[in-house]
Formats: sequence, structure tokens, C-alpha cells
Amino acid sequence: MDPVELADFADLVVRDAEVVDGTGAPSYRADVAVRGGRIVAIVKEAAAAGCQRPRARRELDAEGLVLSPGFIDMHAHSDLALLRDPDHSAKAAQGVTLEVLGQDGLSYAPVDERTLEEVRRAITGWNGYGEDVDFTWRSVGGYLDRLDHGFGGEGIAVNAAYLVPQGTVRALAVGWEDRPATPGELARMRRLVAEGLEQGAVGLSSGLTYTPGMYAPDAELTELCRVVASYGGYYCPHHRSYGAGALEAYAEMVALTRAAGCPLHLAHATLNFGPNNGRAPELLALLDEALAGGADITLDTYPYTPGCTTLAALLPSWASEGGPDEVLRRLADEETAARIRRDLEVTGSDGCHGVPVEWDTVEISGVSDPALAEYVGRTVRESADRRGEEPWTTARRLLVEDRLGPTILQHVGHEENVRAIMRHRIHTGGSDGILRGAKPHPRAYGTFPRYLGRYVRELGVLSLEECVAHLTGRPAARLRLPDRGLVREGYRADLVLFDPATVAAGSTFERPRALPTGIPYVLIDGRFVIEDGRRTDVLAGRAVRRTPA
Repeated sequence: MDPVELADFADLVVRDAEVVDGTGAPSYRADVAVRGGRIVAIVKEAAAAGCQRPRARRELDAEGLVLSPGFIDMHAHSDLALLRDPDHSAKAAQGVTLEVLGQDGLSYAPVDERTLEEVRRAITGWNGYGEDVDFTWRSVGGYLDRLDHGFGGEGIAVNAAYLVPQGTVRALAVGWEDRPATPGELARMRRLVAEGLEQGAVGLSSGLTYTPGMYAPDAELTELCRVVASYGGYYCPHHRSYGAGALEAYAEMVALTRAAGCPLHLAHATLNFGPNNGRAPELLALLDEALAGGADITLDTYPYTPGCTTLAALLPSWASEGGPDEVLRRLADEETAARIRRDLEVTGSDGCHGVPVEWDTVEISGVSDPALAEYVGRTVRESADRRGEEPWTTARRLLVEDRLGPTILQHVGHEENVRAIMRHRIHTGGSDGILRGAKPHPRAYGTFPRYLGRYVRELGVLSLEECVAHLTGRPAARLRLPDRGLVREGYRADLVLFDPATVAAGSTFERPRALPTGIPYVLIDGRFVIEDGRRTDVLAGRAVRRTPA
């Protein structure tokens, strides 16, 4: 049976769409038929060809719309959001059909009772404490099963893949101390990483400016990467500095993974802070040299200049040793707090990427305690000036009273670097979106339409075909997904329909949760999760497990 005849039995035909297929090739006009969650026919120039056109139970007129694969968010922090919010329009409305979780070396599997409590407290600023989530799992496989069953067994809003978080693994095997792992502890970490990959994780992440992952020396990371490579996964580090020493930190990750024979995906590959202004060509030259030598490297970025993290993340690593209780104890001690301040404001702490903190660039974006809401939307310096005190006094009080809960926007990026890196052939899109807080970074709600609206239509930094490939086919290849990321017969019908003339991010720093415009339809497995610009009640998302090597 030929494709057109097969499509006569289709569930849906998207008619007269301008197909941008995710390969980077020129777009073409076509009818696309979907049946059973997969693309069963693509008939190019169907209207002009005079041939029999596909028929289906439902026909959707896509005149004036682009049809592309669903967008893949290569760096997401929706680990708990997908379990607490069936709507999840933050991502679904952007056209995101798959998120990669377990980022920056800290997430909720694998754990035991002790480690789970410690991790929940450590990343409260990213995801909240999770008092509204039933933590029924302890293993990576258990977490993925939990995503599969979602809400009442129906699933979740969008698909999700998972990286084994190296910091969580170290917390489980070694603890939160700054010391080398013993041979037995290293063997246990290797086993934990292997088990996570066997249970479906796609790779390993690290947060090498976050405790306890940052305490791992390169030799330890290399051993874990060898395990990852043996399973066909990839290593995704938030490396040791995005400020002073950033280029050296990138080079360290390239050398480490090449020694391990492991593919490398550089997380939120930015060059921030004053010392790195205009230095993107140096980073790209470093990566080009490694690629020419046979290295397997990709990276992701978000199309904004400010960063987003927690206020506690800026602290020096020695102050964070031992976990959250020890951090709070040190902050309460006057002599120790003075030492922390000196590292932050004079020396440049490793938590602040080796650059002395500038409090007028650190904006509070969220707090756990509603009583502290007055600080949200102001820089630490602005709040300090209003109170007639030093910025460190304000920052310290916030950390203690909110029990390390505040999230921040850090206004330290450079537009020239952002544009140069997104042009590179190994680039993919990742929102790094923290959804929590009264004033989250707008990238959580706007990354993908901003690429299409701002950097394609308005600025012409990328062509439409290039940009879609960055957001779809290229990340799917990194994830080794055999049937996602392209508009191709036999592939899963994870699709987006958007208007290239109007697509835009609605979110701004003033209205960070405003939804995008120009994306009327989003499908996952052939089911509409966005229809006529509105979120449906469909829960088509599932855990996407590693494809065996």
C-alpha cells in the first residue's frame, strides 16, 4: 500500500503546511498524515501536483503555518513540575515536546532516604521543597516509571528524558564532604551510574560549581564518563567556571571526555561576566580544534544575556561542605560569615565563578517564604539601600531567613557572545528554565519562540531552517532518538505548527509567565496538547528512555 493509500486511514492530515523538517534542508509545501501517533505519509506539493491527496478523520488547514518537529529542551528543570502540574503550559505552549531533566548534577534519583532529604533541601531554589509531590521512587527507573504514570496513570504534559545527576550520586556514595572518594566509594558511584543508564537514563550530568559534585576531581569524573560511554550515553557538565577561567574550564571538559572516550554536551554554554566580553570566538576555536581531532561535542544555550541560579550557589565551596545545615551554621557564625563575605566580594568565590560579586547585578527572583516577598524583583543592592545596610548584610539575612531558598537573576551576560555561540553547527537550544519563584527568568516560558521570533525573523542571526534544526534534529541526534526530531515518514508525530510572521515569546522580565504568541498547534504522539492556541487536557507525555547502544 503506497503512502497516500495508507493515509486514507489516517487520524489527521495537516494540509498545505510549509514543512521545515529538522534537517536544515530548505522547506517545502506538503500534506502530512498522522495515524497511531506516527507520520504515515508526506505528500509534497500535493495541491499543485494534482495527485490523490491524503484523507483522514480530521483535516487541519495549515495555510500560512510552518510544520516542524516538536522542540527539544536540552536543559530543563521540570523534574518536579511535570509531577505537580498537568497543564505545564510553560513548556507545552512553546512547542516543547521533550525536556531533558536531571541537570546540573542534582536531582531526585538515585537516592536513599537521607540523600533524598538533603537533595530536596539543596535545590529548593530550583524546584521548591516538593511537599506537594509523592516521592514514591528511589531509583532512576522508579522515577521514569513515575513520569510514565503521571496523573492518574495518564502520563504527563510533555515527554521527558533523564540524566543521572553526578552530584546526587556522590552524595549517596560519599556524602557532602570535600574529599577524594575511596576506591570502594568510586566503585559504588560507577555502579550507580551504570544502573541509572541501564534503567533508561540518557547520560550523566554534573554541576561543578555546586556541592557536592564540585568536589570530584577530574580523575573521578573520567572514570564515571567511561561508564557513560560504554552505554552510549553522553556527559553534560555545568563546568567549573563561566566567569574567570571559563575557557580553561571548557578545555578541561573537552580533555576529560576525550580521555574517557565519551561524547560531551556542554550545558548552557555561555561566557559571562566582564572578563569574557567578546571572547566567544576563542571558545569556538577551542571547540573547532577538538571537533577536527574527532571529538564528539554539542552544546546548548538560551537566547538571553542574564543567568539564573540560587543565591546560595554564589557561596564559596568550602562554605557549602557538609550540606544545607552546615551552610546555615556557618552563615550564623560572625567570624565565618566574614570570611564568606571576603571570598564573595574581594577574592571572587568559586561559586561565583571566580569573579567578585557585584550586588547590583544580582536580582532576587523568588523566595520560599512569602513574608520575604518584598525582596523579589529588586537587586540585592537596591534592597540594601532601602534598608540602609551593606549588601552582604541583606544577602546573608535572606539566605538564613529563607533557609537557602532564594533564586536570583544574574545580569552578567553579553549579547555578542550569545549570538556567536548560537550560530555554531553544534548548537542546540536549552531553556535552563527554573519555573519557581514570583519572578522567574523569562527563558522558562520563552526560549523557543524567542529563537524563532527574535533571532530568526527580526535579527536574521539564523535562517528558519537552521534554527529549527538546532531545536529539533540536532538534539534528537545527541539523544540518539531513532524516531524523533524530524518530519519523516515512520517518525513519531511530535509536531509544532507556528506562524513564522508572528511567533514570539510573550514572557518578559516584567511579565515572566506570559505565554508565547504564534504557536496555535502542538502535537505529541499525534495528540493535540495545544489546539487553537490553548492547552488541552491531553497528557501524552511519557519518559523517553535511552536507546541501547
